[in-house]
Amino acid sequence: MAGDRAPVAVAAAIIERQGRYLIAQRLSNAALGGLWEFPGGKCRKDETLEHCLEREILEELGVRITIRKLERRVSHAYDHAHVDLHFYRCELAEGEPAPLGCQAVRWVLPSELSGFTFPAANQPLIETLSRG
Repeated sequence: MAGDRAPVAVAAAIIERQGRYLIAQRLSNAALGGLWEFPGGKCRKDETLEHCLEREILEELGVRITIRKLERRVSHAYDHAHVDLHFYRCELAEGEPAPLGCQAVRWVLPSELSGFTFPAANQPLIETLSRG
């Protein structure tokens, strides 16, 4: 059961460009496969959240980011894991996102976010961003 394990630290990027947010579709063979998310991933042992996010975005999307600020923190227990999710406002610093470690990437308007299926831990942020 997920509640018996220590939370997994996860960092995710909120990247906005021209009024649209960057979202990525999880690989089908991953936990929560096929769902959409704000790109990022699990922190390694002895890795800061910021370094984790920079590494994950480079691996998943082939771009470099500039982290601006921590926007929101969410703790959520799934059946498979308990996550401590940190959402950071970021900007693209170099490159154009490509689906290297995910199925697809999309730039979507805030009003379109609710049309995609995200993991449950993302819902509070989706509601906030959808309101503008």
